[in-house]
Amino acid sequence: MTLLRPSSTSRRTPSAGRRALGALACAALATPVATLALVSPAAADGGGEAARDRLAGRAGAGSASAGLIMSDNIEHVGANPSQLAISGCFMRSAPVFVTSGVDSIRVYDVSDPLSPTLTGVLPQALFENEAMTCGERRTPAGVRRFVLVGVDLVAAAPTQPEHVNAGGGQLSIVDVTDPTAPTITASAPGLTSTHTVACVDGAQCRYAYSAGDSGSGTFSVFDLRDLDAPREVDGDKEADGLQAFASPTAGHKWNFDAAGVGTHTGFDGSSMWSTRKPARPRLLATTGLAGQGEDPDFEGYNDFIHHNSFRPNAKRFEPGAKPSLKNGNVLLVTEEDYEQTDCALAGSFQTWWVKRLDGKPGSIVPLDKVELADLGNFPLPQGAFCSSHWFDYRPGGLVAVGFYGGGTQILDVTNPREITSHAHAIWGASEVWDAMWVPVYKDGEQTAKRTNIVYAIDLVRGLDVYSVDVTGAGGGALRLTSAASTSERLEAGSTPLVLVGGAALLALGLGRVRRRVAVARD
Repeated sequence: MTLLRPSSTSRRTPSAGRRALGALACAALATPVATLALVSPAAADGGGEAARDRLAGRAGAGSASAGLIMSDNIEHVGANPSQLAISGCFMRSAPVFVTSGVDSIRVYDVSDPLSPTLTGVLPQALFENEAMTCGERRTPAGVRRFVLVGVDLVAAAPTQPEHVNAGGGQLSIVDVTDPTAPTITASAPGLTSTHTVACVDGAQCRYAYSAGDSGSGTFSVFDLRDLDAPREVDGDKEADGLQAFASPTAGHKWNFDAAGVGTHTGFDGSSMWSTRKPARPRLLATTGLAGQGEDPDFEGYNDFIHHNSFRPNAKRFEPGAKPSLKNGNVLLVTEEDYEQTDCALAGSFQTWWVKRLDGKPGSIVPLDKVELADLGNFPLPQGAFCSSHWFDYRPGGLVAVGFYGGGTQILDVTNPREITSHAHAIWGASEVWDAMWVPVYKDGEQTAKRTNIVYAIDLVRGLDVYSVDVTGAGGGALRLTSAASTSERLEAGSTPLVLVGGAALLALGLGRVRRRVAVARD
C-alpha cells in the first residue's frame, strides 16, 4: 500500500486553549499537597457515611449508603488515593508498577499485588502523557529501567527545573532503576504529537513511536539506542530537513504484539505495520471505511477516534482463518468518544477480524462492539463521561476496561462475535482512565500469565485494587481474594473530598480542551 510523503512539518505553537489546559495541570500539582494535610472523610466527621451518601446521590450510583455498584464476582480490596492518575505500566524484570498523573509520576513495589507499596514520587505538573510506557535495557552493569513520558503541552518538575517544557512536542525519559528516586534523565523534541509514546520492544526498548498528528497524517520515530541522547529519526532522507513518517491513522496510540506487528490507532481508525526494521516501519493493512466511520454497513465503529488496541496470540496468525482469539486474528480496540453523554453512543469496546495482512481492501473488518449501556450495569442512560478507554487483556478471554465514570468493567471476549459483561465495579465519584491485570512474576521476572487482580487507575480516586473471580474464563480456579465486608471495603476506599472535587473539575477541563485541540489539528 503506497502512502503519500508528508511535507515538512513545523513545530506547533500552543493555542490559547492548550495554554489554559497547561494552567489546569499546574494547578493540579498543588491539589494532592493540600489533600495530604486532610484526614479521610470517615475520620473528619466522625463517620464519612453522610459525605459518601451525598457523592453517591449526586452521581446517581444506586444505593447511596454504599456509593458503589459492583457484581458479586468482583471485590474491592484496597485503595491508594492522592494521585490524579491517568495511566500505568508494569516493568518486566522486576515487580514494579509506575503510574502517570497530571500531578506526578509514582513508583510502586507490587511484590504483594494486593497491597502495592509506594516507593518513589516525582512531583510534576504534566499534560498529558496519556499512556505510560515502561521500557528496559539490559546492560553489562545490569537492567536499566525507565518510562517514556509524552509531553503534550506542559511538564514542570519542581525538583528538576532544567527539564521544564511549555508547548509540548517532547519525549522525556524518566529513570526508575532506583524505584525510590524517579529522575528525568533526557529528552528529545518531536515533529509530531507526543500525546502518547510507545516502545516498539519493551524488553529492549531501542525505538519508540509517537501518537502523531491526524491533520498531517504523520508520526515520529525516536531512536533510543543512546538513552542519554534520544533523537528523532528522519522519515525521508531525500527531502530537505527532518521529516516525520506517514500514517493513514495517525493521532493516538501504538500497540505492539508478540509477532512484532504494531497497530496505530487514531482518528481514521487503525492500521497495522511490520516493525522488523523499527526505524523503517512498513504498512500492512487498515480498518478501511469502517474504521473511518464512513461505512454504512458498520455504523458507529468510529464516531471520534480509535484509542488503543491489542491482538492476542499474534504469533499464531494465518491469513483467512476463522476469527478466534486462539488464531491470533482478533484485534481488540477501544473507540473513544468521551464528550458524548449518551451512554449508548459514548465510545465502544470492539473486536475486529484481521483476515489478511497484505494491504488489500477489506483486510480488517468489524465483528462486534459494546457501549456502556449495552452492559446493563450502569444506573443512568446519561453520564458526564461514559466512554470506553484504556484496557488490558488477560489470557483466556477477559478484558479489564476503564469506562471513565462508568467504572471498571470486566468484559468476556471469548466469543469475539459476542462481547459480554463478566464483572463490574462503579463508584459514585470516579473517573477510571485505565484498568490493568497484575502480571504473575516468577523469580522477579514478569511471565505471560496474569493474576486475577485488577488495578484501576482513577483520576478521582487514585489507584484501586480489585480481586476478580475468573473461574470459567480461562483462569483456572482463581476466585475472590478478600473476605472483608462491603462496609470495610468502602471505608478503606473512601477518597478525600478535596481530591474528588479537584479531579472532577480537571477531568471536565481535560475533556473539553482535548476535543478542541483534536478538531483544531484537523
